[in-house]
Amino acid sequence: MAVNTTFDFDQMLSNAREAYGEELLRMADDGLDFVFTYSDNVAPSSSAGKLIAKYPERCFNFGIAEPGQVGASCGLALAGEVVYSQVMGPFLSLRSADQIHTDIAYNDVNVRLIGTHAGVTAGGGPTHNCIADLALYRAIPNLTVVVPADAAQCCKAVRQSLTFQGPMVIRIDRAGSPAVYADNDYEFEFGKAIEVLPGTDVTIISAGSPVYWSMMGAKKLKEEYGISAQLIDMHTIKPLDTEMILKCAAQTGNIVTVEEHSINGGLGSAVAECLLENGFAGKFKRIGLPDEFAVLGETDAIYRYYGMDPDGIARTTAELLKK
Repeated sequence: MAVNTTFDFDQMLSNAREAYGEELLRMADDGLDFVFTYSDNVAPSSSAGKLIAKYPERCFNFGIAEPGQVGASCGLALAGEVVYSQVMGPFLSLRSADQIHTDIAYNDVNVRLIGTHAGVTAGGGPTHNCIADLALYRAIPNLTVVVPADAAQCCKAVRQSLTFQGPMVIRIDRAGSPAVYADNDYEFEFGKAIEVLPGTDVTIISAGSPVYWSMMGAKKLKEEYGISAQLIDMHTIKPLDTEMILKCAAQTGNIVTVEEHSINGGLGSAVAECLLENGFAGKFKRIGLPDEFAVLGETDAIYRYYGMDPDGIARTTAELLKK
């Protein structure tokens, strides 16, 4: 059943990078027990700085030693703590891959790695783009991977993760993004995708900020092409909700994925693997960043350049269905 959504992005801006810190502060104020590790100045410069100022005894700064931070977070978890660990996305996945694999995942500890600045939102160009992380995370055993669609959903994920058993990555972008959901009166469960919009002609499967772009794309498909698009928020990349994917494939017969990640190894690849292993014979298309270092520019301009904006999503989907 579809949920209550918003199309009014001017009134519904949200910022998951701020939201996770605000939620951690509320959790600490509620008397919940956890520790927080962070790197450099990213957390102090955001709302997480309030948590650091109010509860310094549970917060630890590791500077720009991200691998050491991830390793130490494992040690804290082995000592019995639930650990939230914020690292800038590209440095989490690229610099700390060994520690994620061998320390966090192999020991199956309760560490929630919060990777910020996902996609091309870092502002530092290709060296700071975080577009290959999902491919790494998907291949590591024991690791749950969550990509919230908006700030409110990020808060849901952060709070629910406190009692979750095992390691988790929560992937969020840098800046404000429109809210997908008009309220919080919807069920959120790790590993269970959400039907955002109903549709009959094609299913769009997305995660993170692209869920909103896809919602706008679905609106354009209806108004400009007469195409009814179903939209699925696949907020948990691993474990993947294969039941929802196969259900949608049976309903519409056509699947499009949209993600702020390389088309190699991310959400689109995961969905394709599921479909082909189950005999899918419909039309399928991945929309994401191509196999190249992304062009340099303002974030929204980059996404428009690669056809990942609402116009591009609608156009690509319509062209797919015409074939």
